[in-house]
Amino acid sequence: MSTLRFNAIKESLKREPLKVEEYKRRSEVFGYNVFNATAMRQYLTKDALDSIVEAIEKGEKINRIIADHISTGMKEWAISKGATHYTHWFQPLTGATAEKHDAFFETIGDGLAIEKFGGSQLVQQEPDASSFPHGGIRNTFEARGYTAWDPTSPAFIYGTTLCIPTVFVAYTGEALDYKTPLLRALQAVDNAAVDVCKYFDKNVKKVNASLGWEQEYFLIDNDLATSRPDIVLTGRTLLGHSPAKGQQLDDHYFGTIPNRAMAYMRDLENECMLLGIPVKTRHNEVAPNQFELAPIYEEANLAVDHNSLLMDVMQKVAERHSFMVLLHEKPFAGVNGSGKHNNWSLSTDTGVNLLSPGKTPMSNLQFLTFFINTIKAVQTHEELLRAAIASASNDHRLGANEAPPAIISVFIGAQLTKVLEELKTVTKGKLSPQEKTDLKLNVVGKIPEILLDNTDRNRTSPFAFTGNKFEFRAVGSTANCANPMTVLNTIVAKQLMDFKVEVDALIDKKTMKKDDAIFNVLREYIKTSKAILFEGNGYSEEWEKEAKKRGLSNNKTTPEALKVKVSKSSLELFENLGVMNKVEAQARYEIEMEEYILHTQIESRVLGDIARNHIVPTAVRYQNILIENVTGLKTIYGNKFKDFAKEQLALIEQISSHIEAINSLVTKMTDQRRNLNKIDDVEKKAAGYCNEVKSLFEAIRYHCDKLELMIDDELWPLTKYRELLFTK
Repeated sequence: MSTLRFNAIKESLKREPLKVEEYKRRSEVFGYNVFNATAMRQYLTKDALDSIVEAIEKGEKINRIIADHISTGMKEWAISKGATHYTHWFQPLTGATAEKHDAFFETIGDGLAIEKFGGSQLVQQEPDASSFPHGGIRNTFEARGYTAWDPTSPAFIYGTTLCIPTVFVAYTGEALDYKTPLLRALQAVDNAAVDVCKYFDKNVKKVNASLGWEQEYFLIDNDLATSRPDIVLTGRTLLGHSPAKGQQLDDHYFGTIPNRAMAYMRDLENECMLLGIPVKTRHNEVAPNQFELAPIYEEANLAVDHNSLLMDVMQKVAERHSFMVLLHEKPFAGVNGSGKHNNWSLSTDTGVNLLSPGKTPMSNLQFLTFFINTIKAVQTHEELLRAAIASASNDHRLGANEAPPAIISVFIGAQLTKVLEELKTVTKGKLSPQEKTDLKLNVVGKIPEILLDNTDRNRTSPFAFTGNKFEFRAVGSTANCANPMTVLNTIVAKQLMDFKVEVDALIDKKTMKKDDAIFNVLREYIKTSKAILFEGNGYSEEWEKEAKKRGLSNNKTTPEALKVKVSKSSLELFENLGVMNKVEAQARYEIEMEEYILHTQIESRVLGDIARNHIVPTAVRYQNILIENVTGLKTIYGNKFKDFAKEQLALIEQISSHIEAINSLVTKMTDQRRNLNKIDDVEKKAAGYCNEVKSLFEAIRYHCDKLELMIDDELWPLTKYRELLFTK
């Protein structure tokens, strides 16, 4: 293995940046491989185009006759771009994307063939669903699942395949994917937000949730990465001693992008332009060989699709550049992990960002309404929001001194906190003309000035207001954004619905004017949401104690965090808003718990294998060299040999103690795993893997990492951190 390590280092040092062709203007090629409005106007009839627009804007169904026209135009466009196959591109509950390619090619007899793609093939297909996670929704032998076209997310060509974004459901109708609940949640928040917007503007007919994700990742030379079994099989390093230099000098952050990484980024961005993914920002992140890219904000469903597509494209482009992309939340101990900040907001069809203050007191009251309701939604459902970002890999990152803690809180800054404090003193009932005027001019009216230079500065907050949006920072880098976006839009929709009921009740029963009613309800929300607001350091023990006093949850592990997903209140929330029925919600809980078990099980097996089959034999080999040296010294110096072999003897003894500890701990871990695998209850099994198996990882790693410091570098089999992190 040491030979493999040194060969990998040798090959990595030979790498030169690939030459990447640049387009003169990216705007000219943006969306070139997307069946967007421009392509549709060229290839579709007016009726077909109008039908798609109606489906996108109003959710209208497309009839089969029109679907035939659309499929014909889509096929001709795709073939003109070199496509030979088509696929229904969907996002099953594996966390990855899925696709099955079918050729346009069809035989028609007499040795003749045509290219065929009908409306029925566009609208719906029936892939084999037997091996996808289903959480007990159906029996294994009932393999049928259906993919159905989502016209709100445009088809695109990748390689020679026309990819059609679709939902994925069981033959009984339950969702088996991430997209379906997201679309339902977006519909729920649209309806609820429109109803509230009508207090301020009767012309609002639609509200879209927008999302801007920030994708962090590591770039590691492919040969170096593949020389590590743990990286190949788990996406992270399960052992490895920290190098003398890590990120402590902060010299990588926002520094000059290394040449190979820059070539990769340019190539990736070219692919993104063709696919209509509006990437805009790139930079070095804090840890060595860690980077970030971020797009312009888009409608949430499209943004989720684009992020899922991007993660696939990143890996494929990396292969061309002899890189491996590590998306794991914590691939290296001792340096920052990777997240995927989800920047979320709501915008109307009249062009107003509902989380951005306007030019008039009325528009600012609208801003406060959505701002405070979002905070109230997080306060009420903070545990569910934590569950939305729970995973085995994200557990390593949350609370690890570079990421938000597992305690969900909201940061809004001192200035907006002051505004809420003033609003908290609003008179109960009708407001006097003087108080209302004072509020609108001196409190509400001055919000734009307050926000001008006082946006978020707290980098430890899991959910922060950043000027015209909320940034959900606790989302992990491997996550499908649909999961947190489904929960966030659902809880905000529920909160806005409750708000409208309360405001209407005050208007109807107490003959209160609209503004008075809104101020009264917001005042109560500010009081009840106080516990979720936090401006300080999220890593401190003091905050953990304070959060407990406030009644906030601190679910540090995935098995703890996920339980709320099947609580009575959560099941009712999803079912009442039409986002997920009870069966769908419980299935997701089962799937996510099972996924946690399997990830931990795999890591445990890989760690045991590396420790026993790579580290221990290397330690024994080095120990034998030392023993041979001591034997030689004894031959030369006789009884005085101990005077010359003190260090060697001490090393032999230390190595033996570490070998003994490794073997003992790996045996214990294997036994624990064997016992847990007999348990059928997924909750008990997941808790056992968390508390009895995963808890041994660090102890095994400790002894392996100590041996790394003792053993001759020439013998050490695993590529070291200094080589993984500092080979550019």
